Parts: sequence; C-alpha cells; structure tokens
Amino acid sequence: MSAEAVVREGGCLCGAVRFSAKVSSREAHGCHCEMCRRWTGSAFIAVSVPERDVTWSGMDAIRRFQSSDWAERANCRDCGAPLYYHVTADGPFRDSLELSLGLFDDPSGLMLNQEIYIDHKPEAFAYTGDHPRLTRKETLERFGISEEDS
Repeated sequence: MSAEAVVREGGCLCGAVRFSAKVSSREAHGCHCEMCRRWTGSAFIAVSVPERDVTWSGMDAIRRFQSSDWAERANCRDCGAPLYYHVTADGPFRDSLELSLGLFDDPSGLMLNQEIYIDHKPEAFAYTGDHPRLTRKETLERFGISEEDS
C-alpha cells in the first residue's frame, strides 16, 4: 500500500514537541506487547518513517530511554505523550522511527495493515480488517531476536 510521499505534521499533547515527517506509506501497524501496552495504556499504533525524513522542533523536551537491549522509546518530557519507538540494534529497522499515529494532526488515509504480539492483546478490544496478526514468537523471528534474548 505504498503512496506518494506526503509531508505530515504532528506533535505531543502539550505542544512542546512538534515534527514534520515525509510519510511515503499509508501503512500503520500495531503492537500489543506488554511494554507497548504499559507505555501507551493500550496498543502502540505507529507509522514507520525513515529517521532522516523527520524534522523535530522542541528537541529539548524529548526524553529518550533504552527500553530493551535493542530499542529505545521517546516521550515528551512535559506531558508524557509517547513520541516514537526506535530500534537501536543493527539491522534493517535501525534507520526508522515508529511514530505514534495519535501524534499526527491529520492521520486520515493511514490504515492499520499489521498487528504484532497478537497473542498478548487484551480481550477488551480488537481492531477490524483483514491484515496479518503475528504472535510474539513470529514477531521475534521477524526481528531476528531469540526468545532467550527478549
């Protein structure tokens, strides 16, 4: 579901952090892992954007933390809004930021195309649509992470 690159604007709840991102895909994805659920209070729904295609303002309000051996997360220091997930380990995902869909001023046209950690999803909610739903094991295999390392 590729699309022509569109510049989309967004920001955190309090407005301390703003961004402009060149989004070249209409595909969003959701993660139901325990870390994402605790971080967002629900599933983390995001759009993958090359880090080089994101311009930030309010950088001093971005708080980053290493949430696992292979990834970091970022929040607004002031309001706590989840900004992005970033793989820090070497591999094909290292150059991308997973930008929270809820941050976009206009998220129209972005469609959920995949869910991961589906076997960790709470029963209280479900997303509609015919798209891949990967288990924890399938997700870890995709990222080249052994279950012992997770």
